[in-house]
Amino acid sequence: MPLVSVVMPVHNSAATLGASVRSVLAQTHGDVELLVTDDASADGSMDLLRDLARQDERVRAEAAPQQGGAAKARNLALARARGEYVAFLDSDDMWLPEKLERQLAFAAGGDAPLTFTSYYKVDGDYTGEACDFVPNGRVVAARERVTYRDMLVQDHIGALTAMYSRTVLGTRLMPDMPKRQDYALWLAIMREGHPARGLQEPLAVYRSGRAGSLSSNKLALVQHNWALYRQHERLPLLRSTLALAGATVHSVRKSRI
Repeated sequence: MPLVSVVMPVHNSAATLGASVRSVLAQTHGDVELLVTDDASADGSMDLLRDLARQDERVRAEAAPQQGGAAKARNLALARARGEYVAFLDSDDMWLPEKLERQLAFAAGGDAPLTFTSYYKVDGDYTGEACDFVPNGRVVAARERVTYRDMLVQDHIGALTAMYSRTVLGTRLMPDMPKRQDYALWLAIMREGHPARGLQEPLAVYRSGRAGSLSSNKLALVQHNWALYRQHERLPLLRSTLALAGATVHSVRKSRI
């Protein structure tokens, strides 16, 4: 069985998908399976995935029966996970070559079943490969330790860097929400008393400002954060208001990196 199951949802990502997949397959720790679910793409993404799977048996691709959004696509992949750890990467982001090796060692040396790392930001039109990436000054820094209370005022965990232990937590699916489903999953894990630990080294590359990306519309993000606090976390009105204010301020600061 592979040590790490990597979950990747895909929707019309043919332009960036190859680089994302190659960044996983080129990891210095190669004991992985890459579970990719295509969410009814219309741009040839599934054909590209089939080609990549033929080239490397670690790529396990499937097509969703119908378009259902990122949460459903991720959960279809999670249902097939066999690894001791589950890690996440979207089909337009990349891991640097030593990401898994460094993070696995970090996870083994601590008491938190959920870990994450710092990461770099690049413009949405970046076309390079992870192996050629030249570090820039645009770093979203990971906090050393994050609790549920900390997470309510800011999502400190970049989904492209998150990894959790199935040995400790079992297979944890993402809530079926149109946005913020990754944030909701981290909150659900941490609400049970599990902290998250952050590795300060930047080990992934996030394309920012992408047209149509889930985080590109900040007003919509505020609305979905509010729904998360009120409906998913069932926070009182005042606590939800304070959490939303803090999250909005931190989101604006992060967007300026």
